[in-house]
Amino acid sequence: MAFERRSSRRLMNQINVVPYIDVMLVLLVIFMVTAPLINPGQIELPQVGQALAPATAPVEVIVRKNGALAVRDRNEPGAPRDITRGELVEWLRQKQAHNPEQAVVIAADKDARYEEVVKVLDLLQSQHVKRVGLLAKPASL
Repeated sequence: MAFERRSSRRLMNQINVVPYIDVMLVLLVIFMVTAPLINPGQIELPQVGQALAPATAPVEVIVRKNGALAVRDRNEPGAPRDITRGELVEWLRQKQAHNPEQAVVIAADKDARYEEVVKVLDLLQSQHVKRVGLLAKPASL
């Protein structure tokens, strides 16, 4: 009778790190080969001698309760002056000729009809005014 001898296997309580070292070396070679091929981006730093253009205050178009229009140029002192829609178009052309990036804000009376504000927005859009905004009064706390 043949006795089977059981071979007792010892449990392995260590990690085999050889495959990890192989993978690490392959990655190292890949990085070493590709690193010289990468072209770093160029950064354009600002020059000391360059001056920034001062910001211009927006032109304000005021829509009154009765639908009448007034304009105020915040770059020039003075009270707002009444204007018709035809005069507004010509006045805006003159302002846009000097500074095409100047903003225009619409300040409407709270009791003014929404339709009048939309008409002014449409007029500004037809004149190709690029920067248009609505002026709002913050609520009192």
